[in-house]
Amino acid sequence: MKFANLITSNRVACNVDTASKKRALELISHLIGDDTPDLNPNDIFDSLIARERLGSTGLGKGIAIPHGRLKSGHKTIAAFIQLTHGVDFDAPDGQPVDLLCALLVPPECTDEHLHVLASLSEMFRKPELRDLLRNTHEPEELYNILAKWSAVDSGNDH
Repeated sequence: MKFANLITSNRVACNVDTASKKRALELISHLIGDDTPDLNPNDIFDSLIARERLGSTGLGKGIAIPHGRLKSGHKTIAAFIQLTHGVDFDAPDGQPVDLLCALLVPPECTDEHLHVLASLSEMFRKPELRDLLRNTHEPEELYNILAKWSAVDSGNDH
């Protein structure tokens, strides 16, 4: 499944100013909830924070992929936010996180969940992509970069 099929331009935000991981997760929960009326932002936040309590979803190099299962969800969806300043996310490299890509999956989609997480992790390992995402300041442009990048075959060098 292509990442571009999981995200909409309405679930992308840039220049988000927040001072904590908790607040970043609240903001991304509302971004998803505002675009997906059948999902409750509080349920989204509870799912993301419950997963964070099990261990940080920070990957390192300023990237985090907060994710969770959502009983009220009917399909896998994603959202992306670019923060103006990095926040402590307990990432393995100790670096603050300024790029967050949230992923929500229905409870029965275990294999898809793991596959999408692995694909996103691989995608965000690319320094060129991280640079593009950090240096773009329009939500639509961020969305286009993510959609274009995820359409590239993983065997190709971008």
